[in-house]
Amino acid sequence: MIKYVTVLVFLCLYISGKPALSETPSTSAQDLDLSPEIIKESPVLQRWRQKVPNVLEDIKNDPSFRARLRFGYFPTSGGGIKIGAEDILIDKTRFTLSGEYYTTFNGKHTNYGGDINYYLRPLGSYINVAPVLGYRHISTEDHSTNGVNVGAKLLLVLSRSGGGDISLTQTWVAPTSNEEIGLTKLSVGYAVTRKLRISTDIEQQNGRQKKESRVGIVLEWMLVP
Repeated sequence: MIKYVTVLVFLCLYISGKPALSETPSTSAQDLDLSPEIIKESPVLQRWRQKVPNVLEDIKNDPSFRARLRFGYFPTSGGGIKIGAEDILIDKTRFTLSGEYYTTFNGKHTNYGGDINYYLRPLGSYINVAPVLGYRHISTEDHSTNGVNVGAKLLLVLSRSGGGDISLTQTWVAPTSNEEIGLTKLSVGYAVTRKLRISTDIEQQNGRQKKESRVGIVLEWMLVP
């Protein structure tokens, strides 16, 4: 069976007029059958002439999500706004930075902080999990707390490059203390243009003294590389 497959492959190559084996890739514009002007204006062709890339490896490590700047409006809980950034890549690692500031219009509720995430799977994965570690300050009309924010994030990518995804984040602020607060956030985002997304955020704040929830619409500006 292997013999017949080998013969078929060589026959196809012969018919197409291409050699079966090549020790070195062609590097001249004539070999590519393209004008020098086209190659000069194409960074992709220039990279391919220097070194043939490992396409599968690039797809695996190219982030399936995009870093984003966020601005949201929350009509619940008295009404409020949120500004922040999500999944800002740190160099060429699996670490990302996220941060946000939320406040109500009446000033009775404020929530701000920053986190560092480390994705356990390659960034190109459609399903990924990241431990979350950071700092959070939360204040309400009745009480306030601040401290370490620790937890995890689950990311489900529906369309690569920020086209659509669902994320679920669960963290605890000041864990094991009397002021411990659990934060749950479900975010569903969908791109409407190459750089603009609309996201729906559903958040739940569980404290020993009080529980709160809010729903908001967030505009996201993708930082496309």
